[in-house]
Amino acid sequence: MSLSKLFSDTTAVAAKRERRKEARPGELLDAALDLFVEKGFAATRAEEVAARAGVSKGTLFLYFQSKEELFKAVVRENISGRFTEWRAELDVFEGTTPELLAYCMNSWWERVGLTRASGLTKLMMSEAKNFPDIAAFYQQEVIMPGQALIRSILQRGMDRGEFRPMDLDYAVYLVVAPMIFLTLSRHSAGVCVSSDREMDPKKYIAFQVDTILNGISTPAVAARANRKAVA
Repeated sequence: MSLSKLFSDTTAVAAKRERRKEARPGELLDAALDLFVEKGFAATRAEEVAARAGVSKGTLFLYFQSKEELFKAVVRENISGRFTEWRAELDVFEGTTPELLAYCMNSWWERVGLTRASGLTKLMMSEAKNFPDIAAFYQQEVIMPGQALIRSILQRGMDRGEFRPMDLDYAVYLVVAPMIFLTLSRHSAGVCVSSDREMDPKKYIAFQVDTILNGISTPAVAARANRKAVA
């Protein structure tokens, strides 16, 4: 074999290994998300995540020091790491606040609710009490930023005279509660919704938006929204 051929082959192998090395964190996060949603946090073992990603357990710990750190990385990759993007998107929204609220709820469903990441909500609700450190992390990284985002939308509506004055500490749950129900119904077939009746998420969200807006919009805005819906 010529030196040039040997050098070429060695370079190709090295490049392949480098690409594989760069891909490992993403593959591990994908595998971890699947297993956390399927089995829960407590039942998921590090060696299972590594096996599903096609690497050794030792390789996993090169990137993530513990299962807890792996879980945090999964949450950041799929949910909390996107809040800056979502905030920027909502800040430049040019429509009315009722339209913004509807857009927000529908976008959340399309970008999170319909994805595997929505299973993290059920996981946290069932296991948070047993893992207070994980619960505190999720509260800081997901719950608080999410509520702050909703709060800013409702405040926008009040500032523009589109929503009546309200207690925002409680009003945020008007938006959060139906989305949690929709998420749980997706991951708990037959418990939240009868198994013989299929839930249409788009219709459900439209109904919830209509109900919320008729409750918090000023009379003039609510009347315009109702006329638009009838038309």
